Amino acid sequence: MRAFTHRTARKFALAGAVTAAGLLLAACGTEDGAGGMDHGGASASVTVSPSTTAPGAGAEAGAPGAFNDADVMFAQMMIPHHEQALEMAELAAGRAEDPEVKKLVAAIEQAQDPEIRKMRAWLKGWGRPESADGHGAGHGMSGMMSDQDMKDLAAARGKAFDRKFAELMIAHHDGAVTMAKDEQKNGRNATARKLADDVVRTQSAEVAQLRKVLDRL
Repeated sequence: MRAFTHRTARKFALAGAVTAAGLLLAACGTEDGAGGMDHGGASASVTVSPSTTAPGAGAEAGAPGAFNDADVMFAQMMIPHHEQALEMAELAAGRAEDPEVKKLVAAIEQAQDPEIRKMRAWLKGWGRPESADGHGAGHGMSGMMSDQDMKDLAAARGKAFDRKFAELMIAHHDGAVTMAKDEQKNGRNATARKLADDVVRTQSAEVAQLRKVLDRL
């Protein structure tokens, strides 16, 4: 009888230990689960809607916080838009004559090259391709020059170049401002919207300068 009682007591003791261990593990699991959102960091994007990603995504790329499809499209379209502006600016070397045109060319290069690098970093941090179709953007965006426009600009020299450059860059900047205003209206990411603010402000001012250049050429 004592042997039976001893075995029974051991069974109950073992069952109690297992139950306690299970409760402890469950408690630990609850604590980990509660903090899991923070542990994900930039690499663990949590989708809160089909077009919005929760805060934390893109943090390593300098664009922390939530972002949506408008932010992604803004970066994907503005990168090739800026790249073409830089191509136009590069043509000024040995062709531009007007000092103010040369000054504006330098300002465009100084501003837009770093912005391209920023936007590429955002897209990488967001886990999105550099272009929506993966093959680069064409000339369908607002303000983009055609191949013929670029050839005509490259063929011009002196005042003819200055005039052509001003005309084309006004149209190009107007297109960028339109895209930036769309981002201001529809974007969600604070960093992307800040860049859109910068584009609207700086390129609108440059358009005003370019119009004055045209008036006196």
